[in-house]
Amino acid sequence: MSSESSKKRKPKDARYYSEESEVDLRDPIKDYELYRETCQELQRLMAEIQELKSRGIKENASEIDERRVQSCVHFMTLKKLNRLAHIRLKKGRDQTHEAKQKVDAYHLQLQNLLYEVMHLQKEITKCLEFKSKHEEIELVSLEEFYKEAPPEISRPAITLNEPHQQTLARLDWELEQRKRLAEKYKECLTSKEKILKEIEVKKEYLSSLQPRLNSIMQASLPVQEYLFMPFDQAHKQYETARHLPPPLYVLFVQASAYGQACDKKLVVAIEGSVEEAKALYKPPEDSQDDESDSDAEEEQTTKRRRPTLGVQLDDKRKEMLKRHPLSVTLDLKCKDENVLHLTFHYLMNLNVMTVKAKVTTAMEMTTAISAGDLLSPDSLLNCLYPGDHGRKTPNPANQFQFDKVGILTLSDYVTELGHPYVWVQKLGGLHFPKDQPQHTVAADNSLSASHMELTVKLLRSRLQSRLALHKQFASLEHGVVPVSSECQQLFPTKIVSRLVKWTAIPYEDYAELPYTKDVIEAGLAEDTHLYYMALIERGTAKLQAAVVLNPGYSTLPPVFSLCLNWKGERNSSNDDNIRAMESEVNVYYKELWGPKPGYQLLTNQLQRLCMVLDVYLETEPHDPSVEGPKEFPQEKMCLRLVRGPLRLKPFKFNYPQGFFSHR
Repeated sequence: MSSESSKKRKPKDARYYSEESEVDLRDPIKDYELYRETCQELQRLMAEIQELKSRGIKENASEIDERRVQSCVHFMTLKKLNRLAHIRLKKGRDQTHEAKQKVDAYHLQLQNLLYEVMHLQKEITKCLEFKSKHEEIELVSLEEFYKEAPPEISRPAITLNEPHQQTLARLDWELEQRKRLAEKYKECLTSKEKILKEIEVKKEYLSSLQPRLNSIMQASLPVQEYLFMPFDQAHKQYETARHLPPPLYVLFVQASAYGQACDKKLVVAIEGSVEEAKALYKPPEDSQDDESDSDAEEEQTTKRRRPTLGVQLDDKRKEMLKRHPLSVTLDLKCKDENVLHLTFHYLMNLNVMTVKAKVTTAMEMTTAISAGDLLSPDSLLNCLYPGDHGRKTPNPANQFQFDKVGILTLSDYVTELGHPYVWVQKLGGLHFPKDQPQHTVAADNSLSASHMELTVKLLRSRLQSRLALHKQFASLEHGVVPVSSECQQLFPTKIVSRLVKWTAIPYEDYAELPYTKDVIEAGLAEDTHLYYMALIERGTAKLQAAVVLNPGYSTLPPVFSLCLNWKGERNSSNDDNIRAMESEVNVYYKELWGPKPGYQLLTNQLQRLCMVLDVYLETEPHDPSVEGPKEFPQEKMCLRLVRGPLRLKPFKFNYPQGFFSHR
């Protein structure tokens, strides 16, 4: 019904009222003024209504209603103005959006045009930079061309005015000249072949002399052996030594001289490829190939893929750490036929020497788990001289070289390259002063000679001490403390305490023990040292001994830290007698050295620990609250059981009387 009534009210040709169309006809400024006037009228009417209500007169009700009607009319005006403002805002946004779309379209067209311009510029640059193959050919000058070339090739009437025809004519003349030179080249080759044939004939004549000379040398070998003069072998060695780098050559010469003069059991030899060593010093040959060959090579190189940055760094590192093809080996033989093999290498780009060690024993040794690091190549030569760990390069210039190729430290590569000990550099005559860095360090024969004798003695002593420790560890792991007959007088006949465990421990485990902090703080325990744990028992008492074995054993004694588990935990921090027991093995170690060179020091220290543990337990007073006999009856003869305010026990054994006394 409503739709029918609306159709009746609104004929088809009637024009509808639209505020959107009214917006275009109205002035926004006049609407704003109308808005301000309407607001002022509303304020005035509201004030009058409030005033009339405040009077409270009933006759004012009609006036209030009248003003309310006027206020509603003003509100309708404000609503209409608000709608008109929103319509204007929407139209403004639509117009802005249309303008923005036009700007974006123009910007897109501009970018397309700029891209086309850039593409055309690149094509123009390519065309301008295009180089033809003939530009790489060195042609004769124009004066020589018109002077030497025949008229049928030069054609002056045409070529003088046309550069293109002139270039073609010059290329024809270059081709003609090269044909002539090729003919001359063939003639030279034929003459060269004739000369080579003559040379071959003369070589055959000279080569026929070599077998005769070899037969003469072979016939003289028995004489050389009889007179102990291996001239042939020495001659070959010295011929090979000519290709050694200077540091290895100095080492070879000085070690050979020392072996001949002072040490007949020192064997020096050279290993490696002589051909590769010769190739290092060959100058690069000048290539005189044809231009066509060089062009083909350039095309091949451009087609090759460039390696990635990581591959380039790896190649640079390998080149930086490259060793010389030749190496020098020293074989140090001991009296018991054990041999220490040392292989010296030279890093050419770093200008330092490295060494690798290997031990060969005359007899098969008993395997001991705790002796695994004694003969290890990484720890065998550690601290041969104090503080020389062989982990860092002694050349200060190497650090700048490492920074370029991303090498943090040389210690990551010592397993493959060997250890760059300082004494190795001195044997090669290399010295790197830190206070006055030098650009080039030359090998010095006098420096090598001054260190050769002492270093060889230290190496042989290190090998003998490690082999002696290896044998001792095999016994210690089975609970047997080997004591030689020469050292029996240092201990009483009967020792009840026994070694029940001997194991190797890492540095981290040693540092975590609460009773080893004093040793670490004193700087007597470093990560280059060897660490072991010994367990000595007697009855319910258990004595733990953490041992620090310096690489320079037996010149530098082992250091013991003790902890006794018996009626509580006792160590040097809470028991003065435990500290005295540590002093017996750490301070008075010279009494336990035994026969020179003192390789039995460690086992004598362990035997003394068993002895002083007996004294400690036997001299403890009996607890009256415990029924039954004393757990550890006194079997040792002591002059006094305790002495002084610290109540120290008598740990010193007096031979031959056989009693214990205080120090």
